Amino acid sequence: MSTPRSADLAAEYRGLGWWREETFLDDLRAQARERPHKLAIAGRRVTESRTDTLDYAELAELTDRFAGALLSLGVRRGDVVAVQLPNRWEVVPLIFACMAVGAVICPISPICPEPELRHRLALTGAPVFIGLTAEIGDRLRDELSTLEHVLEVDGTRSFHSRFVAVDHDFSLEGLAVGADDPFLVLFTSGTTGAAKGVLHSPNTVHAAVRGYVDAYGLDDTWVAAVSTPLIHYSGFAQGVLAGVMLGGTVAFQDVRRNEVLLDLVERYGATLLYGPPATVADVVEAQRDEKRATPTLRHVVIGSAPVLGSLVDDVREHLGARTYSLWGMSEMGPVTMTRPSAAADRAAFSNGVAIDSMQLRIDLSAVDGESGVGRLRVRGAALALGYYGREEVFAAQFDADGWFDTGDLARHDGHGGIRIIGRASDAILRDGQVAPMTELEAVIGSHPRVLEAALVGLDSVICAVVVPRGAGPSLDEVRAHLVDAGQDFLPDRLELVSALPKTLTGKVRKAELRSRYLGER
Repeated sequence: MSTPRSADLAAEYRGLGWWREETFLDDLRAQARERPHKLAIAGRRVTESRTDTLDYAELAELTDRFAGALLSLGVRRGDVVAVQLPNRWEVVPLIFACMAVGAVICPISPICPEPELRHRLALTGAPVFIGLTAEIGDRLRDELSTLEHVLEVDGTRSFHSRFVAVDHDFSLEGLAVGADDPFLVLFTSGTTGAAKGVLHSPNTVHAAVRGYVDAYGLDDTWVAAVSTPLIHYSGFAQGVLAGVMLGGTVAFQDVRRNEVLLDLVERYGATLLYGPPATVADVVEAQRDEKRATPTLRHVVIGSAPVLGSLVDDVREHLGARTYSLWGMSEMGPVTMTRPSAAADRAAFSNGVAIDSMQLRIDLSAVDGESGVGRLRVRGAALALGYYGREEVFAAQFDADGWFDTGDLARHDGHGGIRIIGRASDAILRDGQVAPMTELEAVIGSHPRVLEAALVGLDSVICAVVVPRGAGPSLDEVRAHLVDAGQDFLPDRLELVSALPKTLTGKVRKAELRSRYLGER
């Protein structure tokens, strides 16, 4: 289960520092020695009005304790440990404890419905499931012969009594995951079928995380306020693992309350805030309502959707920080980002340039028309090992030269970087031009009477599906709003809905919308 990389290429990656012999567990051990009492993580429990904190010494101690607990459950090298938790402090030592015993951690969204949870546990054969409660896990244990242990963090079958309160007498010598071994399964959104489990090694993640922190010149003074779930690549790798690698601090919250992020920024002196555009817009609005001190904040990094110029301006005015745009995927983490050396407003027009360990190619031949838009292909050191149990599906994404098909459409930004246009499966072609779907959706979403927007098309007909704010706009008002923003592609229809159908990772199910409103089967 591996990407088409030669031994020479692996040696090149190591020579360039993108791959290494050490792992993130080694980083944790080093931080515990060098800065034992520095704050490593701060996990805000919003509804309980408290924050759980761990310094590096405490995190390392809990890692060993959790590792002993895993061994007491019979977990062995290569076993998958499924973890379905919100952003709680327990997730962090679980990550490193799995590394310490050579296990593979599989973080799962807390809102994952039972059928999809069954798919994940069955595919990975996980013998251990850790969740907030045991109800669903118990039902699945009766169905799945591989699932042996179900533990609950909140409940009578206490995870804490086995993992936190007890020291287990097990040796960890020689068990830790190696730099090239599998250690993480992250499931994709599943917009085009069953969700795929992306399998990473410490080195494939290191190549991306190293590029991410180097792009912004981050060091041990870094304090990140992370809004995204720790079960996603952004929270797991760009948050927790990057923080431990640098010896910095990572703060997060267990439920989505975007205004609370400002409290974390102020309390812990956050230097970087990460989140999608809607989250950052909420933070700006909260700052307007009740100003907090944010003098330490330097980087506001936005992923998952285009950044509008108005948001760049608002972040600068109300938070005193600069906005950066980032693009990536579960299969390779953050790949492109705008840089400090670029123009201050570059994030509004670009998803940035590639990190050093990755290469990009826009395949214009894969798209009809003269738009300069092509299918985005990538290769490099951050690419995953494969899809868990679906090697043939992963292999099919590569061409003969080792380029991985991302499934996204992009164009050059004129400054050495790219601008993501949207998914190839959602593309709409008009008069030889590909509609910039993600940009159009972002502009429509900025209308004062719109909460969210998605565009779908069939046979050149574009339908705007909108979650309204209040009464919502008319079609003419949506079209006028797009014209004012300099957009030429205008929707032919408008549908107002109470909510957009989404995957567990928050992506809109476009196929469902096309079937519902345009009759596509």
